[in-house]
Amino acid sequence: MNGQVLPLLCDPNTREKLQLQGDALVNAHSGRRYPIRDGIPIFVETVCGQNKKYQGFYDRFAFLYDPAEKLYRWLRKESFRKYYLDALEVAAGARVLEVSVGTGANIPYMRADVEFFGLDLSWGMLRRCLKNLQKWKRYAELFQGEAERLPFVDNAFDTVFHVGGINFFNDRAAAIAEMIRVAKSGTKLVIVDETEKQVKEGYEKMPLIGRYFKQRAEAVTSPADLVPRNMLELRCEEFARGRLYCLAFRKP
Repeated sequence: MNGQVLPLLCDPNTREKLQLQGDALVNAHSGRRYPIRDGIPIFVETVCGQNKKYQGFYDRFAFLYDPAEKLYRWLRKESFRKYYLDALEVAAGARVLEVSVGTGANIPYMRADVEFFGLDLSWGMLRRCLKNLQKWKRYAELFQGEAERLPFVDNAFDTVFHVGGINFFNDRAAAIAEMIRVAKSGTKLVIVDETEKQVKEGYEKMPLIGRYFKQRAEAVTSPADLVPRNMLELRCEEFARGRLYCLAFRKP
């Protein structure tokens, strides 16, 4: 972790400042320590519910994520990333946060002069992201944490986006509120995930992973109704032949 990012970090539980002490970030007021492993601060402690279920899923299948995406692009003859990346507003030198960064597959599409931050709950995905960054000769600040409790100060980022995962978060409203909190005024936020069509017709029928998606309590829906009413330019559209949705809005 680059020590220069320390002023942007906070205790995700109390929002208090953190200090860098050796191989950990420390809340001097409470004494709580957050270890740093392979340069990645770890803000995950006890994980429960849906978050725990899908943390285990992504840890187990992280090695398949990049090959599966390449296969999808080859079979479908399309790149679904262009649709939502075109919706982002990324200026020169922007400070960008991707919540649920995964293996970092969006990073090569970012302009090289941005200051990129990525957070994910899955250590397996973050390890793959580290390897990809080395391969691509790109740099990003990575963090392990939950979207419902972001370890960043208020109004820190020029661009905030999330791709994949929010459908099955413990608390989707809290995750959206957190993304809004850490975004600067005027920031456009973009949230992307699979539709019920993709989950039902795709994931549920796949070997190995299908059991993670069957017998769900409710159908997948866009969290547009969870976006606070004071947000501006709210828009939600389906794309990729109805298999993904893109929810976008602007912080006042």
